[in-house]
Amino acid sequence: MKTIDELLAEGVAGKRVFVRADLNVPLDGTTITDDGRIRAVVPTIAKLAEAGARVVVASHLGRPKGAPDPAFSLEPAATRLGELLGADVAFATDTVGESATATVAGLADGQVAVVENLRFNPGETSKDDAERGAFADRLAELADVYVGDGFGAVHRKHASVYDLPARLPHYAGYLIATEVGVLKKLTTDVERPYAVVLGGAKVSDKLGVIDHLLERADRILIGGGMAYTFLKAQGHEVGSSLLQEDQIPAVQEYLRRAEEKGVEFVLPVDVVVAPSFPDLKTKAPAHPTTVAADAMPAGQMGLDNGPETNKLYASKLADAATVFWNGPMGVFEHPDFADGTRAVAQALVDSPGFSVVGGGDSAAAVRILGFDENAFGHISTGGGASLEYLEGKTLPGLAALED
Repeated sequence: MKTIDELLAEGVAGKRVFVRADLNVPLDGTTITDDGRIRAVVPTIAKLAEAGARVVVASHLGRPKGAPDPAFSLEPAATRLGELLGADVAFATDTVGESATATVAGLADGQVAVVENLRFNPGETSKDDAERGAFADRLAELADVYVGDGFGAVHRKHASVYDLPARLPHYAGYLIATEVGVLKKLTTDVERPYAVVLGGAKVSDKLGVIDHLLERADRILIGGGMAYTFLKAQGHEVGSSLLQEDQIPAVQEYLRRAEEKGVEFVLPVDVVVAPSFPDLKTKAPAHPTTVAADAMPAGQMGLDNGPETNKLYASKLADAATVFWNGPMGVFEHPDFADGTRAVAQALVDSPGFSVVGGGDSAAAVRILGFDENAFGHISTGGGASLEYLEGKTLPGLAALED
């Protein structure tokens, strides 16, 4: 795929450059609680603006139902982007309507505009090729060149990600180039030992990547809500913990295959439990206790890795040359259940190996828990995209950028 540096070498002054970014940031009302994804695309936008391009930035935010919804407006993200760029950013109140057309037409060289949430238009996410293509045609009218830099969306076959690049000269932005380079380090010529840490709520979300990594990783460490399906598969009581009973046969098969292939599968040896899920708004004390992973009381809910598990996992990561981590170890948003996630993050910081935090909740946890982002080898902006890449899938947004 061609990169933005090739585009800059060709010259962009006066050209309308459509940047498909990922500004899908978490909001508390209109307040952005984590601006990491916006900061990640700033280098691409700033470089284009400096070179005299008229930059049109587009993104989705949340899951509106194909129609305008003020709760999912990109206006707060546009405001934050302007603050980070140190320049005014125009905002269009629609995506391909009168406001977008006028806003883009009003741009001077070096200026930036953000158009409203792409998913306010049903054509963006339609499964019908013609409907998606028609929306892509209207987006193409706003630009002369396409730059793909929304890594968090490249696993989606959406109009702005997949169909639009076919209608314009297309290039990969700095973020996508960086993300792909990092993922290649996790899939080809991997430095060993290669350790993978997987957490989050559901085993079903990680089945594909576990299956693929059983052929590649040396160690797989499991935590989060998905750990309790693994513990149940080993015959242990898991109380009222999150459990996917229908996944137990698949989990048992993975454990068997791991043993057969010599892949070390590491599960919690102790867990932090409480009578019920904690209140994340008030952060009220949840009365946690720590129990052995094979002795969980009925009626108690596992919500984090215990201290012995934290030590064990740190030891398994200490000598790893490559580490990929996706998914928190517990309900890190509550102080009573943040230690497991904090321990994994600290182990990655302490490890001399190349560490990758695989986006989503893991990236949010690193920031919320106060870690220096520069202490990690790479923090991805796309959890789902990273996982699908590691599964060996073809990502539509990357395929569309190839010549």
